[in-house]
Amino acid sequence: MSRRVVRQSKFRHVFGQPVKADQMYEDIRVSKVTWDSSFCAVNPKFVAIIVESGGGGAFMVLPLAKTGRVDKNHPLVTGHTAPVLDIDWCPHNDNVIASASEDTTVMVWQIPDYVPMRNITEPIVTLEGHSKRVGIITWHPTARNVLLSAGGDNLLILWNVGTGEMLLTLDDMHGDLIYNVGWNRTGSLLVTTCKDKHVRIIDPRKQQVVAEKVKPHEGARPVRAIFMADGKIFSTGFSKMSERQLALWDLKNFEEPIALQEMDTSNGVLLPFYDPDSSIVYLCGKGDSSIRYFEITAEAPYVHYLSTYSSKEPQRGMGFMPKRGLDVSKCEIARFFKLHERKCEPIVMTVPRKSDLFQDDLYPDTPGPEPALEAAEWLAGKDAAPILVSLRDGYTPVKNRELKVTRKNILDNKPPVGPCRSHSTCDANFSRPSLEDLLEEIRSLRHAVQAQEKRISDLENKLCKFTNGTA
Repeated sequence: MSRRVVRQSKFRHVFGQPVKADQMYEDIRVSKVTWDSSFCAVNPKFVAIIVESGGGGAFMVLPLAKTGRVDKNHPLVTGHTAPVLDIDWCPHNDNVIASASEDTTVMVWQIPDYVPMRNITEPIVTLEGHSKRVGIITWHPTARNVLLSAGGDNLLILWNVGTGEMLLTLDDMHGDLIYNVGWNRTGSLLVTTCKDKHVRIIDPRKQQVVAEKVKPHEGARPVRAIFMADGKIFSTGFSKMSERQLALWDLKNFEEPIALQEMDTSNGVLLPFYDPDSSIVYLCGKGDSSIRYFEITAEAPYVHYLSTYSSKEPQRGMGFMPKRGLDVSKCEIARFFKLHERKCEPIVMTVPRKSDLFQDDLYPDTPGPEPALEAAEWLAGKDAAPILVSLRDGYTPVKNRELKVTRKNILDNKPPVGPCRSHSTCDANFSRPSLEDLLEEIRSLRHAVQAQEKRISDLENKLCKFTNGTA
């Protein structure tokens, strides 16, 4: 008589649980834009949510601890002239976030550690190069200040945010709208999915497609694809019968998937979120009310269904916390920020353990906030794995680090043309010190304004405590 052997896995009993009502973020008007991005970005300091906004696009940034009802006059990040479609926190600076918009621009913002008094309207840098709306942005995982954007003009552009210039433009690769873009672990390759039903593996520095798969999923609806830590590709899509599918591909043989599973007949696009430390993929469908999760292993059948977190309310979007923002004392291995119509609800994924000690097997060293490369090194062909940090004593976010943008002056490389016409335009000794003095004065004024805003904010908080009778 044969007995069925249950597969051994430390993640078999992972369960999801929403936080209590007072730990949610209430009264947020989440964006209603019809675009398949997650609408939410999270890091160990802040949660950012794309919101409804009259007269342009905006998103809201809340400190993680500022739970409860959000003041209707809470300052927004406003600067785009059309709806914001995607946002992404810089992995190497927790105070820097990029936003992409229908207005064809990408903007990079510095978020202060304190809550500002009024809307943030001035980005550190505006990146202009697309001719149609920009729907996707993603930071390079290991190189400092390298940002990728993909637009409705079927272009991929790589930017050096530190100088505000284009590094690379990848055109003539995609014949239609780009659905999603993902980096591999070292940032040497990209995976893209496109409306022309191709999945492409691209070497951005050589500007060439190194592998390609036509129709990874037979259905007509959008496909998503991400890199696994070992270089395999995980994709989600639809069958001919409109059933949702997931597949795992090995680049050594890109013709057939090494694993293919059909799930259900819902029509929401499945957004995959991947944790390389535990090798778990979480699938969240827009309009779904559940999160399914699967463990990926090196042996057949490769993809193992673990469980499903279910709730009553459908999700409008989803944020995924990096590993360094989790509570290791509670064996938390993932935290999602589920967007409803008017609120954001954190959902905690936990491995049940009896011991209160640090669990080494759940928390291997994870990518930290330090970049492994400079932008110029990466562009020159150098690759490096992420610099890892231990979570044994928890992770404390570093204080506000200012992103400095140094623009190259194109006039420095050009000799003056023609004779000198006037003293005012040619006397460099006169103009340069005065310009530097002005810039220094502007910097000092900016610091003074920020200090005053912080002081006013602190005083208001104290006043609130007095009026509430808590002081």
